[in-house]
Amino acid sequence: MKLIIDKKEIPLKKATTFFQKFKGFMFTKNINYGLVFKNCNGIHTFFMLNEIDVILTDKNHNILYLYPNLKKWRILLPKKNVYYTYELPINSINNLKINTKLKVKD
Repeated sequence: MKLIIDKKEIPLKKATTFFQKFKGFMFTKNINYGLVFKNCNGIHTFFMLNEIDVILTDKNHNILYLYPNLKKWRILLPKKNVYYTYELPINSINNLKINTKLKVKD
């Protein structure tokens, strides 16, 4: 699975199990791929070693919220109508805009 942003492909891994969702990028040194969480409308960045970019979308991958350079030890409270959450390497979402559709390739 890949996310395409500005002709750049970012590999994505699905976080499907409880442990994968719980761990996310905690204690990860080099973040060179993205994580996608289904049915997730809020996150935290506790115990993370790096900042990340975060995208929250609806079921159709339309961007509802963008959080570039989200710092460590932060909480994103749950948001309405969010279905997918994407955690990405820093500086991945510089040219994205709210109300546009993400390009996700399986």
